[in-house]
Amino acid sequence: MFDILLQTDSTGAAATLAKTESVWTLLSKGGPLMIPLGILFALAVYFFIERLLVIKKASQVDDNFMSIIRDHVVNGNITAARSLAKNTNNPVARMIDKGLQRIGKPIDAIENSMSNVGKLEMYKLEKNLTMLSVIARIAPLFGFVGTIVGLVLLLKEFATIGNPSISQIADAMYIKLITSATGLIIGMLAYLGYSFLDTQINRNANRMEAASSEFIDILQEPTR
Repeated sequence: MFDILLQTDSTGAAATLAKTESVWTLLSKGGPLMIPLGILFALAVYFFIERLLVIKKASQVDDNFMSIIRDHVVNGNITAARSLAKNTNNPVARMIDKGLQRIGKPIDAIENSMSNVGKLEMYKLEKNLTMLSVIARIAPLFGFVGTIVGLVLLLKEFATIGNPSISQIADAMYIKLITSATGLIIGMLAYLGYSFLDTQINRNANRMEAASSEFIDILQEPTR
């Protein structure tokens, strides 16, 4: 009984190993253009993780932050409000700090200053995000080019052979389509990553707009 189980496990492990090896072998048959496709995939993973960490850090806003700012401003303790904003490392706090610096000036001037800071913070969040969009577009193109070049060379090779069999043609074309499939997969993954990060950035933008509106309301409360 033990021998049978051991045999089964060995067979399963061998099958898994063979499957893994066959995948890498199949990818290696894609030709030289598999190298730039691999580089594009590595870049897509790098930019996604890098932007994800930045956006996640920017999203860490204390729910009581604006309430504390309100209490300080209403009590006239602008110094404490600015100290809180400076010691809080996120886009909302930096935008509020700019508004606190402009207290005493017209509301329009305060709004414009905060809006400029908000635009700068959005630029920081969106930095390198376009690289994912570019990869999502060019990866399939690289794959198609690899397939086309491979098919041209294949037809030239078949012309010198004479009359290849249907199985030979099918096997050869199957291998040449690897680059197209790989490019499409990389492009789809990059696009999904781009869409996810873009959604997170839009949430941060909405949070910044809400904080800006609330701050302006706080400044106008004493005059009501």
